Amino acid sequence: MAVSPYVQAMQELFRANTRSREFPAHGAKVHSVAWSCCGRRLASGSFDQTTASVFLLEKDRLVKENNYRGHGDSVDQLCWHPSNPDLFVTASGDKTIRIWDVRTTKCIATVNTKGENINICWSPDGQTIAVGNKDDVVTFIDAKTHRSKAEEQFKFEVNEISWNNDNNMFFLTNGNGCINILSYPELKPIQSINAHPSNCICIKFDPMGKYFATGSADALVSLWDVDELVCVRCFSRLDWPVRTLSFSHDGKMLASASEDHFIDIAEVETGEKLWEVQCESPTFTVAWHPKRPLLAFACDDKDGKYDSSREAGTVKLCCTRGGNTSGPGRGVCRGLSLLSQLAVPALCVPCPALSPHQGALRPHGGDR
Repeated sequence: MAVSPYVQAMQELFRANTRSREFPAHGAKVHSVAWSCCGRRLASGSFDQTTASVFLLEKDRLVKENNYRGHGDSVDQLCWHPSNPDLFVTASGDKTIRIWDVRTTKCIATVNTKGENINICWSPDGQTIAVGNKDDVVTFIDAKTHRSKAEEQFKFEVNEISWNNDNNMFFLTNGNGCINILSYPELKPIQSINAHPSNCICIKFDPMGKYFATGSADALVSLWDVDELVCVRCFSRLDWPVRTLSFSHDGKMLASASEDHFIDIAEVETGEKLWEVQCESPTFTVAWHPKRPLLAFACDDKDGKYDSSREAGTVKLCCTRGGNTSGPGRGVCRGLSLLSQLAVPALCVPCPALSPHQGALRPHGGDR
């Protein structure tokens, strides 16, 4: 089958000038990375006693801004407010969630929950935070009053949770391979979809509102039409359970990762492979930047310099910018030319000033 001009152009861009860089973040493995809605900051959560680290993005480099401490256990997941670039929330095994403000570098609220928390998301309208624990209880917390609005106990293993982009449905992936859909805010069951033959681990909505994707223990990624709730295609290049997913800012690319030593980057509309980001160990979390083709991720890397069993705790960036600031190379120019003919954004040109944009909510499928 002939490769489309878009796929050809993207493959050439990735091949010509893609590089990965790593940045020290924690003293143990990194469970979760997430971008602020404007893309100026990246936050990471870890197994260590540093609740979270927040970095500033300077071109294609991360500069650590602050460490945030307070939890008594690991942070399994974190996410940012969908429209306020200063607020993020962390979910911890210490049976609390904490809301943080980067302007004051302080915790502005601590909310006690009933169990060890493993997943969290912020509603698209910014009014509610949902947090799930190891006992399969999901608590809905008012983001202003910091009080519980509702609580649901599920009879199945809840792996990941997310609102749809319209904020009127709530999705859960479960241990039976299903996607459970509830109305919101009523929390009444709408549908249960048999999505995979084994554990359905993670779910992510594309920022354009057209698709959502799920990753499963069967090593498949399935892409679903949001309106019809039907599977439109599957991605099958991974060999291990799919732990984490992320759509690019324009909804055209999907990154998926597992214990395979690479991150698969696919074109959403065709499923064609665009690139593989090579890794030295399993990947726990991936997150595309909300404005640029810049992928943040974290792996189970070890600090081999001194102790092969010591976790490195690094955060990595896969950048698609040219190393030569005087201008792109010949291969990049050809890719840019192809992209201009297709009327799609070019990957390798300097980006304009960042502006608010809804970012990804959940980059990590929590272990149980």
